[in-house]
Amino acid sequence: MMRAEPVWRVLEGNLVAYRRLWRGSIFSSFLLPALFLAALGLGVGGLVERRTGTVAGLGYLQFVTPGILAAILVQQAAVESLWPVMAGTKWQRTFHAAISTPVTPDEVFGGYLAYVALRLVLAAVAFFVVAAAIGGIDSPWGVLAIPAGVLGGAAFSAPLIAYAATRDTDRSFSVIMRLAIMPLFLFSGTFFPVHRLPDWLQPVAWFSPLFHAVELCRGAMRGSIAADRVVIHLVVLIAVLVAGCWAGARTFRERLAP
Repeated sequence: MMRAEPVWRVLEGNLVAYRRLWRGSIFSSFLLPALFLAALGLGVGGLVERRTGTVAGLGYLQFVTPGILAAILVQQAAVESLWPVMAGTKWQRTFHAAISTPVTPDEVFGGYLAYVALRLVLAAVAFFVVAAAIGGIDSPWGVLAIPAGVLGGAAFSAPLIAYAATRDTDRSFSVIMRLAIMPLFLFSGTFFPVHRLPDWLQPVAWFSPLFHAVELCRGAMRGSIAADRVVIHLVVLIAVLVAGCWAGARTFRERLAP
């Protein structure tokens, strides 16, 4: 059973470290997503709209903004859930140091997942501000895309943290990024509607948590989404998150317990 105070202490320790290192993440976490949005939404978007008009009833900027939000949060969650976990369990063994205090392995996992989620919140808020400034958000309900995107990122983070805790080398991490995380952008409705995919490939989207996060973010920024679809997307993302938390708590106990 995780206790709130030890989880907070683990989160606090990571925040103290991040306070000294945050300048190194400005470009990847804040500037790069903004540049990516401007290049696709305004640059490519202008070409798309001249050729096809609207996309799913939206201008291309308004269509792609929620997709990029969800995608960059998933990408950032994956990065923060692989190599830093390897550092905590093997390279620097900071997680081992944590359990030498009255903190359990489960609470180390919970505190680190909370830290990743907080990093995602900061990135989502910064992206939202830029998107609103350039006209990528149509509805005041768009602010709900922030928790939706963070939930999607956390749904990826929890199982990846669980996996990373079982590894002794990081050789598989780049494979995961190149062959799993990045290709999902093409099959999850991020840059174009899923119905544009071949019929046999469209069902694949429903197995991607990123698709469900994109749909929630797009519905929020559009200000219109059916209630039953909201429930389905939330159930899928929460189920993946819960399963990842269960696996993470288990692998941290196995890896860190004396």
